Amino acid sequence: MAIGYLMMQARTAHDAVPLRGVQIRVLDDEQNRIYELTTDENGETRSVSLETVDKRYSQDENFVGTPYVTYNVMAQAKGFNALYVADIPIFDGERAVLPLSLVPMQENQRSEEQMQIIVGAPAVTMSGEREQEGPAGDTDASYVLRQVVIPNPITVHMGTPASTAQNIQVSFPDYVKNVASSEIYPTWPEAALRANIYAIITFALNRVYTEWYRSKNYNFDITNSTAYDQYFVYGRPIYESISRIVDQIFNEYVRRQGQNAPYFTSFCNGTTSTCGGLSQWGTVSLANQGYTPIRILRYYYPDDIEIVETNAVSNVVTSYPGTPLRVGSTGLDVQTIQTYLNRIRRNYPAIPVISDETGVFGDSTRAAVTKFQSVFNLAADGIVGKATWYKISNLYTAVTRLAELDSEGTSLGIGTVPPAVVLRQGARGQDVITLQYLLDVIAEYYSGIPGPGQDGIFGNATREAVIAFQRQMGLVADGIVGPATWDSLYRTYQGIEQNVPPTNPAPDPAPNPGNIIMYTVRSGDTLWLLANRYGTTVDAIKQANGLTSDNLSIGQVLRIPVSQSAGYFLYTVRSGDTLWLLANRFGTTVDAIKNLNGLTSDALRIGQVLRIPG
Repeated sequence: MAIGYLMMQARTAHDAVPLRGVQIRVLDDEQNRIYELTTDENGETRSVSLETVDKRYSQDENFVGTPYVTYNVMAQAKGFNALYVADIPIFDGERAVLPLSLVPMQENQRSEEQMQIIVGAPAVTMSGEREQEGPAGDTDASYVLRQVVIPNPITVHMGTPASTAQNIQVSFPDYVKNVASSEIYPTWPEAALRANIYAIITFALNRVYTEWYRSKNYNFDITNSTAYDQYFVYGRPIYESISRIVDQIFNEYVRRQGQNAPYFTSFCNGTTSTCGGLSQWGTVSLANQGYTPIRILRYYYPDDIEIVETNAVSNVVTSYPGTPLRVGSTGLDVQTIQTYLNRIRRNYPAIPVISDETGVFGDSTRAAVTKFQSVFNLAADGIVGKATWYKISNLYTAVTRLAELDSEGTSLGIGTVPPAVVLRQGARGQDVITLQYLLDVIAEYYSGIPGPGQDGIFGNATREAVIAFQRQMGLVADGIVGPATWDSLYRTYQGIEQNVPPTNPAPDPAPNPGNIIMYTVRSGDTLWLLANRYGTTVDAIKQANGLTSDNLSIGQVLRIPVSQSAGYFLYTVRSGDTLWLLANRFGTTVDAIKNLNGLTSDALRIGQVLRIPG
């Protein structure tokens, strides 16, 4: 028998929180226990070997049997509902990495429930017709966007377009890895894998670029229906041969020369289902004949197609600088990566401390990057290329988002008793902010619930989030928040608070002594605002940081020169601030701040101006 490999990763909140101590059983199809494993501090297990079928059968389109062996996984952890993943295909020589997205139990939930995911056969084995329709390119007047943008995240509808299935939001690289692992066999020649992955990327970007579904008043970008789009199985394992290629090309797509739009790269398996686009099995034959990926694509699509790159990625804190960072690199981009990794380290303490000078890519930065890459299944070369950059950026966004939500919960005074009000679309006020906050927190742990954001207005986005929550919890999905929905929201929220493990509370690096403070840029900051807040000037900040423009990026660390002539500087209170946090941030004490401002309690209000001892 041939051998394949399986590894499990148990994480929650968009990977921001690794789950240590998850008990995992690997079972065969007769439910015989093969392995018992426990996740480590990174939420992952070791790789285990499993018997399977020789890879040559998965490379032969005429083979009538099943060219792999399936296994099952049961995962259990205290405070979380159990997860059973069935029919996991294991291929010869391939390592499958299985994400285990465990859901926290609700408050007062007496026993764990068991969620089930069925992975099943790849779409290449399916016999149903594929009726993919879409605009081919710029010549079609229906395109909407002017720029090809990588959607981050992409919203996937888990059924046919008109169904009431839930939507899942996932990062674009993870979406492409999932689809490729769900569509084809990972043992195919590399040229065939690349050609298929280019078709998958381009198909999805065509849907986004043309707003194919959103222009029809659907609230998603693409479906997982093989009849209409391409296969996506939430919670399935990802194969490393596919993952490696996607990391290299996730922002590259196919277009016709002289056009901007992603070409409509329709495809089918080419055996039981035929179409006018790419034949998945046909790519294997062409690859075996020595065809390159672009030559394979031109065999099925117009001769004038080309592969191009887009560096526009939505919702990314800082864009990739365009060239890899490595030992010897210097500047603000290196400083950004160091800042992000130092913050991520609180949640993933296995990442070593960076001791290099700020903005200088030395040995300790390389060690931190290498460990990060190893933990997140990237090529562990210690070089920050585009895949590593965007993964670090996405994870930094996830961990800081959780921290912000924790702070907001404190400032909002979220308690245990739900408000005695009924809310519906059109409502406004503090109770709506409370509702939106609860939904935002829950959305971090429930993939099918979107976070509406907090503006105090019960609009369409909030209604959609409420409906998604009600469906998830088995309530009447009417978009109205009455007693039953409030109660379920609070039980779910309290369950998260009680059961999700805290992250490592290691503090940020201490501010520099003297009259310089270190400040991390947040949303809404400008040099003018910072200069006024800290009693300095725009020019002084720019000079202290070597800035040549007024542009700032969220997460950027600035050196702020503070005048000490008055013995203090002015600070405007923001959401999440407490006296304890401010005292630690600026190297002073709570009593010193209270005495300087004549405060008799620890209560603060957003917008309040404080004197901070210099």
